[in-house]
Amino acid sequence: MALDRQQIVDEALRLLDDEGLDALSLRTLASRLGVRAPTLYWHVKSKAELLDALADAIMDEAIGALPQAASADGWAGWLLAALSALRAALLRHRDGARVVSGARLALRRADFSEAAMSTLVAHGVELQRARLTVLAGERFTVGYVLEEQAPVDPAQQPPDLGELQRRFPVMTRAIGEYFSTGRGSDDLYRDIARLILGQAARG
Repeated sequence: MALDRQQIVDEALRLLDDEGLDALSLRTLASRLGVRAPTLYWHVKSKAELLDALADAIMDEAIGALPQAASADGWAGWLLAALSALRAALLRHRDGARVVSGARLALRRADFSEAAMSTLVAHGVELQRARLTVLAGERFTVGYVLEEQAPVDPAQQPPDLGELQRRFPVMTRAIGEYFSTGRGSDDLYRDIARLILGQAARG
């Protein structure tokens, strides 16, 4: 069966999930597909183009999970749900945030921004405020996931808890109180995003 671009992108996503962005190369991808590397160039001209295609595929998942435009929570509630869908799509793929943040010609991220801005404008938000609010939400989300997906060296010993408590008493108390209520990492993301969107709503 003839190889097509969609097969290449699908296998590249599987390679990304299996081995991470640093292991992604056209040569490795060709080997997994059972073809020679030059065969891929009929469909993908360079690694940069492949990364843009991967970013588009990840953003397709985020766009497909966007909530309905009309929301009882108003535009801030809608945007929080949209940004949560973006975070989920990035986390679904190993190094997903690195792929999306590094893509320069992947237009599906712009489609996400357009959908979000259009929704805010439809809810009465002034155009430039809508643009800045969506930009702040997207960049916060991508940066947040970059930290979530940062590799951890299993050989590295964590700092001593007692020393952390002595050095950062206010911070460690705040962290302990927050998570003692049963809240987790998803709650933390949403609570910070609500602060950002709340400031935008009042701005």
